[in-house]
Amino acid sequence: MATRKEIKQEAVARVKDERAAKRARKDELEAMTSDERTAAKASDKTAARDAKAAAKEERAEVRSTMNRAQRRELKRRERVYRKVKHRPRRAIGWGLTAAAGIGVVALAAPYASAFGRIAGLEFNDAGPEAVAAREAALEVVEAISDEGMVLVQNDDDVLPLADAAKVNVFSFASFNLLLGGGGSGGTAVAGAPTLYEGLEGQGIEYNEDLYATMEEAGAEHTEGSSNFLVQIAEMAMGNAGNAEPAPDYLTDEVMEQAAGYSDTAIVTIGVAGGEGTDLTQEGLQLTDEQIALLDTVTAHQDDVILVVNAGNQMELGFVEDYPQIKSVVWMGIPGPQGAVSLAKIMSGEVNPSGRLTDTYAYDVASAPGAENLGSHSYTNADRAFLEYEEGIYVGYRYYETRYLDDEAGYEAAVQYPFGHGLSYTDFQWDAIEPVITDDTVTVDVEVTNTGDVAGKDVVQAYFSAPYNGGIEKSAIELAGYAKTGELEPGQSETVTIEWDVQDMASWDTEAGNYVLDAGDYAISMATNVHTPVATFDHEVADAVVYTADADTGYEYASQFAFAEGDVTYLSRDDWEGTYPTAPDGTEEASDEVLALMDPEIVPAEGEAPTYGADNGIELADLVGLDMDDPQWDAFLDQLTLDETIELFSYGAYKTAEVDRLGIPSMTMLDSPAGLNSLFASLEAAAYPSEIVIASTWNDELAYAVGESVGTEAGIYGVDVWYAPGMNLHRTAMGGRDFEYFSEDPLISGKMAAGMVNGAQDQGVLTTIKHFVLNDQEVNARSGINVFTSEQALRELYLAPFEIAVKESAPTGAMSSFINIGGKWAGGSSELLQNVLRGEWGFDGFVSTDAVLGSWMDPAQAALNGNDVMLAVLAPGTVSATEAAVEEDPVGIGNGLRDRVHQLLYTVTLTGALS
Repeated sequence: MATRKEIKQEAVARVKDERAAKRARKDELEAMTSDERTAAKASDKTAARDAKAAAKEERAEVRSTMNRAQRRELKRRERVYRKVKHRPRRAIGWGLTAAAGIGVVALAAPYASAFGRIAGLEFNDAGPEAVAAREAALEVVEAISDEGMVLVQNDDDVLPLADAAKVNVFSFASFNLLLGGGGSGGTAVAGAPTLYEGLEGQGIEYNEDLYATMEEAGAEHTEGSSNFLVQIAEMAMGNAGNAEPAPDYLTDEVMEQAAGYSDTAIVTIGVAGGEGTDLTQEGLQLTDEQIALLDTVTAHQDDVILVVNAGNQMELGFVEDYPQIKSVVWMGIPGPQGAVSLAKIMSGEVNPSGRLTDTYAYDVASAPGAENLGSHSYTNADRAFLEYEEGIYVGYRYYETRYLDDEAGYEAAVQYPFGHGLSYTDFQWDAIEPVITDDTVTVDVEVTNTGDVAGKDVVQAYFSAPYNGGIEKSAIELAGYAKTGELEPGQSETVTIEWDVQDMASWDTEAGNYVLDAGDYAISMATNVHTPVATFDHEVADAVVYTADADTGYEYASQFAFAEGDVTYLSRDDWEGTYPTAPDGTEEASDEVLALMDPEIVPAEGEAPTYGADNGIELADLVGLDMDDPQWDAFLDQLTLDETIELFSYGAYKTAEVDRLGIPSMTMLDSPAGLNSLFASLEAAAYPSEIVIASTWNDELAYAVGESVGTEAGIYGVDVWYAPGMNLHRTAMGGRDFEYFSEDPLISGKMAAGMVNGAQDQGVLTTIKHFVLNDQEVNARSGINVFTSEQALRELYLAPFEIAVKESAPTGAMSSFINIGGKWAGGSSELLQNVLRGEWGFDGFVSTDAVLGSWMDPAQAALNGNDVMLAVLAPGTVSATEAAVEEDPVGIGNGLRDRVHQLLYTVTLTGALS
């Protein structure tokens, strides 16, 4: 057996050799002509694909001849190699620039004043109403963590534990459960019950001698920082999470005592995610120390319960190497009542009813999107780029399609399918033949609890569209879902799932519309994406073309040719030939992309807006008026240019005010897991992360979160909530996956709509975010160019936002840092005007994400539909906007007027004027 040092030295040497070869090849390519280089790169891509396939076959052959110990050492070598190879990817994003860049001491006077506006925010969080709201929120929080946790495995019915059970709790991670994520999407969970307190509350005894042994070895309960900038910095430096030491402290004597105490053990593993950095594949695997811990525990304990405390899909194939691991509970990042809910599930007080919202693959890097995840830059421009070469094949859409009619291949790739989850009881379904009209599909399913304990069930509906080449189609897609109420043994409930026929159509980029192809469709009711209970056939005799949005009448058209790039997208016609490959470091931005990165302002002709009129109108006079009421023009004429620019520029957490016109400021706060203030003190309730909310598959609980946050916000004087987050889990490595709902756009959109409706019914506005393609943290805050097919953009990444807009009418949206192709999302009229406002009928305001770079150009925002700049250091934005108006007084001037019109209309919808 090689030592750790020897393995690392071997990995370093291997990576050095690979990098040297890559540099040499790069030099060779640069010396070629353009045509030669194109041919050579194509050849390299084919060779790389062939080499990868050959290496995979060789590894499989070698592994088949190894014993368990040899296989583990091989895995260990590969983990260390990947860690060394991908180390450059880890330092990304905010890094420490957020904390350092806004240090007040270093700021000039105007910047200090701008920052002081935010830091000076005060909240009414100590009164009896506020205290009562936080107490009420705990009930919502616990209900969600009760229903959001997923019983993934339960061999021999080890769970629930018997009455008066005794357990051995192992792992340092058990001392500090990960209850909230890091960054602006995190929450402060100081004082939350520990796992041990949760067990005690359920009458489950734990081995106190073992607990003391771990304490003596260095395990301790820590609160963690409640400052979100500190959390971001910790993530960037790799300090977040629980480090498991080598289990040397588990001596033979300790383990003999534990075996005498109980034959049941609990082991916790976890992964922390946060804003500003992504995870690596290695980070989603067991460490050597965790493997050693499991080796030790399983050698002395017959029944092991594994608790997976992570917001990202970890690689859990190791569970199959340990027959002693009988039960697996995924608890996600569950908020402050997580330990209580986990203990209730273990005791049986709560029958788990959560379902996974992601596919759990044995190898997270087997997802095609993982091939080009990371940091890649142009040779001719100071800009990173990312190509979504996988097209529509994200999550289950890839695995279910790639392994269609290949069950052995599927079982080798997927451990737990999307939608998977177990219960302590059994259910029987009676699905009635779907009722299908020209517009809708409706299915009724009678669910009966045939087991011995009460429980809730989730009915999932899927459709499969015919594919004969042409437009890419997933072999199966989620069409709808419903969750039953609590059913007592023998009790039944009929649930109804309905969706639009158009939801089964595909985007035809060439034609610029949606098309429902003719052919045979399968409609299935299933317990997860791979396990149908009842399937029905439906024939579409003739193709149906949808040329306009059914809700708004807006005519469809392809809008995002500039986002497609020079990219070959994955096709089920040729999996091997179109499979993604990582960039080789020689990529150049095309002239077209360079032009998008540096947009030119052509001064407009016409009349500049009127400024400084004296019409005697205050903003309160406009409350209740439509945006197109003539009174608005008379009111806006009163603004000076300086006031207009300030209203547009000061959009970070507190908007600008104009006392002479009765314009108050709005207070706007993060985050999807509960209100937080980056710069001012605020005590507010912490909620489960969005992935746990989605894992309830219960729209009513999503509404309850929004309702609870909205109630709090009203008490604290908060007008706008920066939530919910709606980007997709494109890969398992996304640093903010905990903060987003799922790999699937439908459940993401439905959950978001529930949260928005809940908050806005309390009079608190929301901003659905981050619009769009903010699915990776690497380079996100440096203006990365993201390329994707328009089909994938519409069917996956835009779809959650479209659902939310149409089902909850959010009053705000937050554009992303991302450059679509090369055009900043906050400066894209195609995105903000044509699709968001035109196709979908959105009539709210759009804010930027935090203004961190010059690519977030206020001139482009003003011209193209982004209403307010979330600029912490607003004077810089003011200066840039003033320069733009001087260059183009008509175009930028009228653009700013439109932006401020939308913003002030939003103010009239809040309680800020009361």
